[in-house]
Amino acid sequence: MATLIIRESEHTPGYEIQWYEDKRRRTIYLGGKRFSRKTAERLKEIVEALLFYRDNSITIPEKPVLNWLESASKPILAKLQRSGLIDLPEEHTCGEMWAAFLKQKTGVKETTRTAYKDAQHRFFETFAEFETLDVLTKERLLACKESLLQKYAKATVSGTLKKTSSMFVWAVEEGWLDKNPLAGIPKGSQVNREHDRIITMEEYRLLLDACPSREWRVIIAFARIGGIRCPSELIPLRWPDIDWEHNRVCIVSPKTERFEGKEGRVIPLFPDLRIELEALFREKRDDGFIIRKYRNPSQSLAPFFRKIAVTAGFGMIARPFDNMRMSRSNEILRQFGSDLESAWIGHSSKVRKEHYFRVNDDDFDKAGEVTLPAKIPAVCQSDGIKSACLEERQS
Repeated sequence: MATLIIRESEHTPGYEIQWYEDKRRRTIYLGGKRFSRKTAERLKEIVEALLFYRDNSITIPEKPVLNWLESASKPILAKLQRSGLIDLPEEHTCGEMWAAFLKQKTGVKETTRTAYKDAQHRFFETFAEFETLDVLTKERLLACKESLLQKYAKATVSGTLKKTSSMFVWAVEEGWLDKNPLAGIPKGSQVNREHDRIITMEEYRLLLDACPSREWRVIIAFARIGGIRCPSELIPLRWPDIDWEHNRVCIVSPKTERFEGKEGRVIPLFPDLRIELEALFREKRDDGFIIRKYRNPSQSLAPFFRKIAVTAGFGMIARPFDNMRMSRSNEILRQFGSDLESAWIGHSSKVRKEHYFRVNDDDFDKAGEVTLPAKIPAVCQSDGIKSACLEERQS
């Protein structure tokens, strides 16, 4: 049997639940404002029940006791565990969960692994590695999202949340969590068109003239004329991938190779691209990699490009290789149609619409050449066109 003892205090009372085991007195103390007498009395009953279960080798508690244990606070459960009356599962931390997740990510590309590490870094800008998993509430994660939005672009935050959600899905499958705490929280879109910039053919030629080597001329030609992904599709390219006779280039695509039938694609050896490749081939004349110097897949080409852009007389060009690919995508779309654009650029029509398609001045110029009906509204400036049309209809 257990005994409840009230310890009087000048400020707040304290409570002790006492019992004896092997002639030794055991005690659980409850003190402070957060523990009431009712809580202490109920804990005494629970202690007595747990002692009875242990003495009689009962492994499954009665439902009322089980329900109480499931709803009890962590401090009280910790006291029961220290007294040897219950066994609590090991408390894992957020840091341990992320470390275990990244450890098993052995079959992914280094760029993917880096993206998960970036998401981990941003996650711990709000959470602490030592915090236990019970802190992963909807409220905390919403606060984390808002905090990230104060520092990073929406697309970056979206990517972070999606990577973190993938980690949570893994944690649920492995038994770390009961459910994905990010489920139901909008993660936003990773589409960011803020830094879109068409790089014209005139600018392309200026960039070529500013290149420090033949290799760099080929790099820029593949990005702007070939429309390939740089550096992931650039690094694997070998001279045997160039079919000089039939004007074709075989592209290996590390980004899409996990999808059946998407391991690579064949693009035309466009005239402007051929000129640069022939010049480099005459200089190298071997069967190895086309690009020799910049072979580290984790190495960013952007810092080198910035120097070339400065020499060419340009200011800052954000996401230069994405924008060169986007520029070529739009040219191919208008010249050869959507099917060939998807086949040669290597993405779906959905991706093209979300990330690449851009209305340009030529579209408006061509539309302006279309013959219109003789009677048109007299007002021809901005919102005046709309108001004039409405007035004409009402009359």
